[in-house]
Amino acid sequence: MKSILMFFILAVVVVIGGCSTASSIQQADQSESAFDGAVYEGQTTVLRDDIPDSDAYRIFHQGATGFVSVQSVRGSAERRAKQFCEDKGLRYELLRESTSVGAQVMGNFPRSELVFACVESSTTAPVAEKPEVSSDRYDELRKLKSLLDDGVITQEEYDQEKGEILGR
Repeated sequence: MKSILMFFILAVVVVIGGCSTASSIQQADQSESAFDGAVYEGQTTVLRDDIPDSDAYRIFHQGATGFVSVQSVRGSAERRAKQFCEDKGLRYELLRESTSVGAQVMGNFPRSELVFACVESSTTAPVAEKPEVSSDRYDELRKLKSLLDDGVITQEEYDQEKGEILGR
């Protein structure tokens, strides 16, 4: 009985203490996506394409088990990215993200990769090229992506809504 209790405590410590693995933050143009060549593909969402990879960074997080959600792994990566930009006195701006899809089983643990830029607080997309661009639109896309990741909506519903948001 005592050995079973010790095993249970050890298992809980391992699960809680080892919930994810994280890469260092790297220049996007000098690093390779962890999703490139992976056995289990991910889904990539592009939010902005007006900032070159030479001015962007990449961060990758992966759950150490299938018992964590994609959203928690993504949230951990995003917190690190935001802190990275804040340490530079700049604002975090998500450019694109890739997340794991499908059953979160052996070899396909929750994964999230963010490509982001650190921009001046007043920097926005050029008005002449994209007059309707606003942070509200990007917030809508983020919320929509979250609904897809959580399984609340289907891929078809996501694509349709994303098209409507981007078409405004």
